Amino acid sequence: MWASLIELMPRSGKAATLGGESREDVLLKLTDEILSQLPEPLDRKRIMRKEKERANEMGHSNLQPTQVVLLQEIERWNRLVGVMIISLKELQKALSGAIGMSNDLDDLASSLHNGQLPWSWRKMAPATRKNLGRWLAHFHLRCKQYNEWAMNGEPRCMWMSGLMVPESYISALVQVVCRRYKWPLDRSSVVTKVTTYMTPQEIQERPKDGAYVSGLFIEGARWDTSRRCLAPQRKKELITEMPVMHIIPTESSKVKSVATFRTPVYVTSDRRNAAGVGLIFEADLSTDAHSSLWTLESVALILDSDD
Repeated sequence: MWASLIELMPRSGKAATLGGESREDVLLKLTDEILSQLPEPLDRKRIMRKEKERANEMGHSNLQPTQVVLLQEIERWNRLVGVMIISLKELQKALSGAIGMSNDLDDLASSLHNGQLPWSWRKMAPATRKNLGRWLAHFHLRCKQYNEWAMNGEPRCMWMSGLMVPESYISALVQVVCRRYKWPLDRSSVVTKVTTYMTPQEIQERPKDGAYVSGLFIEGARWDTSRRCLAPQRKKELITEMPVMHIIPTESSKVKSVATFRTPVYVTSDRRNAAGVGLIFEADLSTDAHSSLWTLESVALILDSDD
């Protein structure tokens, strides 16, 4: 409803001025500000060479699955950055009258002026409910993780919210463990364990198998850190951040789910659509209550909070 009301606001004339500035002047300043903060596309070829050297140092003749995920993530990231740079520069030309204003540029201008994420950027990025300002802050944090990953190797704790396709990283973790222990890939699964680490900074080293992950939020319940199990929500707390979690690939025959609730993990609070898009995997959360209670409460984990 609010989005529709914003669209009805006047775009030109005296009613569209803000502090004496016209809509075009505001957009020119905004595009300049965003362009000045945008990072350069990452050098994928240089990173590939470095990852190959790192794989050889570890005794592998080929890139490991998690290294392939890094290169795939960088490729998607560079496409997003390229679209953002080109669209902003074209909008500046259209605002100055050098080129005509197309429908795509008009949508870009309206979204930027209203503080919303433009559709041309949204379709190149992971699903999100954030507004433009929060999305840009999230965007720069993702860039920081990619740079650190490329420079120092796989992080001790992976920020799952910062990945373009988090499912591919989980699949890569399973492949790495299956190769290590000669397990059949089709007979492997993933279990999760909630650790006592509240922040990634507390972690000193990576686990032998799997990975520590952060950036997950819980809806419909909360995590009781003292009892280390699910607990009912507190009043006025609709969403809370989870401690660091440990994703552990294991053989399906060895999985024993006792006193746990298989919690779906979604990208956003929109959860998944009719085609199942949006569901990433299912996490194991300890509970001292029957799992039907949490099913009725619609308990789920999400990666991208609205904040």
